[in-house]
Amino acid sequence: MTGDLKFHIELKGGVDLGRIERSGQCFRWIPDGESYKIPAFGMLVKASPAKKGTDIEVLSRLKKGITEDHVKKLWSTYFDAELDYSGIRSMPDKNDAFLIKAAINGDGIRIICQDPFETLITFIISQRKSIPAIKTSVERICSSVGRRIPGTDVFDFPTPRELSSLSFDELLSCGLGYRASYISSAAEAFDRRDMDAESLSSMDDESLLQTLMTLKGVGVKVANCTALFGFHRLDLFPIDVWIQRALDKYYGGTFPLEKYHPYNGIMQQYIFAYRNELL
Repeated sequence: MTGDLKFHIELKGGVDLGRIERSGQCFRWIPDGESYKIPAFGMLVKASPAKKGTDIEVLSRLKKGITEDHVKKLWSTYFDAELDYSGIRSMPDKNDAFLIKAAINGDGIRIICQDPFETLITFIISQRKSIPAIKTSVERICSSVGRRIPGTDVFDFPTPRELSSLSFDELLSCGLGYRASYISSAAEAFDRRDMDAESLSSMDDESLLQTLMTLKGVGVKVANCTALFGFHRLDLFPIDVWIQRALDKYYGGTFPLEKYHPYNGIMQQYIFAYRNELL
């Protein structure tokens, strides 16, 4: 498939697409050799390794009226092109050998800025599921709605209205289990605009977290992941079993957040990517 638009995004401080895909942020990247096909924003793009950044090829899109400049801005924001990650990797305290190694290991990881609603739903699904199981459920949801990106076998992520239109049995058939009611409730809240990305974006970190946690089934971890990966709140530090294991082993149970403001979320990603060292 030949794309209708190709461009380069310069990414200060480097990028490693494979490390990003394995870092637990996103569940829809499709490996294609050293490249990845990524469905987002009603498009399917191919992101490929390139000197000083990544090359983007727009393979297909649902809407043709979007300008080239707008498409480039969307994907530059998605890859956090304005932030230089090299300085952040040098932040670990000189006496913190574990975090120094984790940051070196995390070279190339960037916090991608995903659609907030998609991020919320995928992290609700992620509760007590393996990454392969999460991916399977997400793709089943997308195909159940049936909004195929033209000329591909990939489906766009559903809008709140599309997702709320699925019956409870249809949601259960996606392998969601008890999460089906959480997803139905969240989709309805966004469809009614009791909650929307624009108003949530205007909130400070604490208000954002507290508002997200008013949704059924959204606890501290899901709210923090949604805020970090969907609203780009880079100072938030989601804690799962792997992160807690690191905190218990190296930090007496609590991470020194005051040292790494405003980039605690990036430090969290470095620790998560280094989790195999904790086995």
